[in-house]
Amino acid sequence: MKINGNEIKPGNVIEHKGGLWAAVKTNAVKPGKGGAFNQVELKNLIDGTKLNERFRASETIEKIRLDQKDFQYLYSEGEMLVFMDLNSYEQLELHNDFVGERAAFLQDGMNVRVEMYEEKAIGITLPDQVTLKIVEADPVVKGQTVSSSYKPAVMENGIRVMVPPFIDAGESIIVDTSEITYIRRADA
Repeated sequence: MKINGNEIKPGNVIEHKGGLWAAVKTNAVKPGKGGAFNQVELKNLIDGTKLNERFRASETIEKIRLDQKDFQYLYSEGEMLVFMDLNSYEQLELHNDFVGERAAFLQDGMNVRVEMYEEKAIGITLPDQVTLKIVEADPVVKGQTVSSSYKPAVMENGIRVMVPPFIDAGESIIVDTSEITYIRRADA
């Protein structure tokens, strides 16, 4: 399946330079001069080497069609994350690095989709949004306006995120797992 270079997302698997590569991180860049591009950190699925590439929106890339299976996150054991196949109940262990920085968003019992290529796990998709509690938030500085300023806050998983001034410690928020950004306050 062909996709444009700007459609590559973390977890996608593409065919590039004769190999299978997983997108680890993506960053859409819109420079002042020239066309927009997608800066993508790729990891080779066979030998684990990493590569940084720029893909223009006009480029077409071959996205590999993978078998997708639903798994449930059970627990972490050292450097390994343990998942259970929801159909066969078999367990699958994946290394922390396989999931990357998004591993911090895994919660007990969370359903994820694992992409398989020839019975080997090569990609994982987390839910687009998760609800997390704020454990630490900076106080609001007098004179800041609600519309223009955000303040740093630390979520229960230890990740920092920028939130509006009205969010305080102890509140739950909904976070985008791929962009690691605040979406909205969670309903009480």
